[in-house]
Amino acid sequence: MMVSPIRGEFAKGSATIVVAGDPLRSSITATIRADSINTHNSERDAHLSSPDFLDVRRYPTLAYRSTGIVWESDSDPIFHWARLRNNPLGRRGTTADLPPAATRASGRFVVKGCLTVKNVSRQIDMHLEFGGARRDPYGREIFGFSATAEIDREDYGLVWNVMLEAGGVLVGKKIRIEIAGEAIRDS
Repeated sequence: MMVSPIRGEFAKGSATIVVAGDPLRSSITATIRADSINTHNSERDAHLSSPDFLDVRRYPTLAYRSTGIVWESDSDPIFHWARLRNNPLGRRGTTADLPPAATRASGRFVVKGCLTVKNVSRQIDMHLEFGGARRDPYGREIFGFSATAEIDREDYGLVWNVMLEAGGVLVGKKIRIEIAGEAIRDS
């Protein structure tokens, strides 16, 4: 049992998203500066940056690299449309089955990838929702998305904890990752 959930963010990092004609062939890489952690509590941030947790002096970055993308489920209307329209042999639909207008519509995917924290790499599934595309005032194409995942911090060697007098531990094992972002298409 933990006392309460803590929210925080990493304020510095960069990502590259390569969007392919077939979204399932796209890729994502990201690097996050470990020392940019911010939970709005400087003492806690200092402890999270220490060797007890992230050890930012020895491991200055966290990294993510996608290894594959699949549709999250066939509950997406686009996916149903593709299956009904082009499914004479009962095969599973692909993005090739989509009408041209549907290729940029919203969709839900599972981005399979490798997360590295403190030189420990583990496979994780990010549940990604593509929010659509638009042009900004400068004529650039902007893509919106959100993603979530859950990891066990102990899988990455983040094992520090304290027993509470009333029972349980101070820090839970699970970390929920939430990302909301926009990407600008390079010209």
